[in-house]
Amino acid sequence: MTETILTLDKVAVAFGALRAVDGVSTSVTRGERRALIGPNGAGKTTLFNAITGMYPPTEGRVVFEGEDVTRMPPEKRAARGMARTFQITNLFNQLTVEENMLLALRGLSPRKFSLFGKRDFDADERERADRALDRVRLGGRRDTEVRELSYGEQRQLELALSLVMKPTLLLLDEPAAGLSPTERSIVVEIIRDLPRDLTLVLIEHDMDLVLGLVDNVTCLHEGRILVEAPPAAIAGNKAVQEVYLGKPRHA
Repeated sequence: MTETILTLDKVAVAFGALRAVDGVSTSVTRGERRALIGPNGAGKTTLFNAITGMYPPTEGRVVFEGEDVTRMPPEKRAARGMARTFQITNLFNQLTVEENMLLALRGLSPRKFSLFGKRDFDADERERADRALDRVRLGGRRDTEVRELSYGEQRQLELALSLVMKPTLLLLDEPAAGLSPTERSIVVEIIRDLPRDLTLVLIEHDMDLVLGLVDNVTCLHEGRILVEAPPAAIAGNKAVQEVYLGKPRHA
């Protein structure tokens, strides 16, 4: 029996008269890999923001792990197992890879407000950081300052910062955006190799990349769900093709 980890119930996000997300209802099962696709302006990132608490929904409910988190702030959702990456990397460039990992771990610790906490990793933190860095293929770059990493490596580090939180739900906002073909292939392999008990929801414009990674696809258009189906059914769907390519003039 499949277990639902995330439920969206008629979620809407409005900015004045603009309804960027307009009554989205769907659910994601534990261990599922779901893609969120759609043309620019479809409401994909806004929906991510509603799920993670960056923008509380104007209407509707977000239920995570059986708990209504609609009005819960982002940090409390993170503490319950929800993690997210962004379109633009948000790292401390003057610090090393390892120091960025330490800050992420301390953000989850009761010691984060202590003036007397240790600067170094403890044994558990070390193990978690090493495991996350190895998973994203940055195990050999621990002492490298972030500003010396390639853009692709910075995206990998951002993924490691999410994984070190031990999330049950990971939301990836265009994880391969702006990467070279070689960097994209590395990120795709990293995502494909993530443990299957980790639930993934990802935004991505590259249809070839998406359809080879996920179990199901939700296509948004003008803030609403247009189509929701497995990858094989999405690839040849006329409605999806029309919102990406436009309707022919004679239609």
